Amino acid sequence: MNPIRNEQAYDEALDRVDVLMDLDSKIGSAQSDELEILVMLIEKYEEKFWQIAEPDPIEAIKVRMEQMHLKQKDLIPYIGNKSKVSEVINGKIGLSLSMISKLSVGLHLPLELLIQSSEAHTHNKV
Repeated sequence: MNPIRNEQAYDEALDRVDVLMDLDSKIGSAQSDELEILVMLIEKYEEKFWQIAEPDPIEAIKVRMEQMHLKQKDLIPYIGNKSKVSEVINGKIGLSLSMISKLSVGLHLPLELLIQSSEAHTHNKV
């Protein structure tokens, strides 16, 4: 067994996992141990090469607005006046802690998602 270093080895490992899963081996058997090791290797490969970027807080707000059929004016209770809502949505200013708290409750978004520093996203746009 070798580390997974490319897509071909990754695909081969996935195929082998399928075979081992079909065997339904007892825990502690050679096949069961091989399966466990392969799964760990696959997870490491995916973490390294297929890492998913954290979603942008503003994009998450926009998606939730669409899902809830909200307009920018509907965010005034969470963000402030109309111009402040526009500035936040357009990435000109970041979210304050107060806004994050209100948006989390009002739009049912996880705090962790909104707490991400939107400064990185704002700096890229300014």
